[in-house]
Amino acid sequence: MKNIQSALSVMRRAVENYGMISRGDRIAVGVSGGKDSVVLLKLLAELRRFDAFSFDLEAISIDPSFEDIGGGRFDRETIGAMCEELGVRLTVVKTKIARIVFEARGEERPCSLCARLRRGALNDEAEKLGCSTLALGHHMDDAAETFMMNLMIGGKIGCFSPVTEYERIRLIRPLIYMREREIEPLRRALSLPVLQKICPVDGGTERERMKKTLISLDREYRGLYDSIIGAMERGEVDGWKRGTE
Repeated sequence: MKNIQSALSVMRRAVENYGMISRGDRIAVGVSGGKDSVVLLKLLAELRRFDAFSFDLEAISIDPSFEDIGGGRFDRETIGAMCEELGVRLTVVKTKIARIVFEARGEERPCSLCARLRRGALNDEAEKLGCSTLALGHHMDDAAETFMMNLMIGGKIGCFSPVTEYERIRLIRPLIYMREREIEPLRRALSLPVLQKICPVDGGTERERMKKTLISLDREYRGLYDSIIGAMERGEVDGWKRGTE
């Protein structure tokens, strides 16, 4: 998918099916600097031009300070330049999440705690900026992987929700109908920057293993990802539902 109009159509289908965005909303986008978050920010920046939506947009990056534990430094200059070009204000929140996860807690499987801490920091900053909604760049592959990890490792039926209502903020995932393999070609076609991965344990997680397993299975069972998402929608798992189309 290299055409921004096609990508907007796919994202808009998710937005409308789940009622993710209303006219006049103030939306914060969590921007890690990976391909998913930069594409999400670009698409939302384009979507806000449609009169039916016309919302305000903020970008928030959480810096875990991986350089404190031997990882890389968050490149705020590159993300800042992209946001300026899109006409979106960027807020970078410097944290000590890396030290908490890897030193204070010494987590053997650090991803879950790191994600929770980063999400908490995103929620807090979004609230400070007066945003009622926080958008994250999870896509269809992420949803399928989460469902299968819950099933095969956790022994339960479950997944993250397309829309989650918290007391002070609303969490949305507008890219849930987009495959990961479609995102990188789109990012390149749009000339969007992507930051190098700086986490010291990147590539060796349970999620990476599940990703490889599903990619292998998809070669034998074509349409596997669509089947998993369809099953969640038909079963209305954790807020997933079928569209009206």
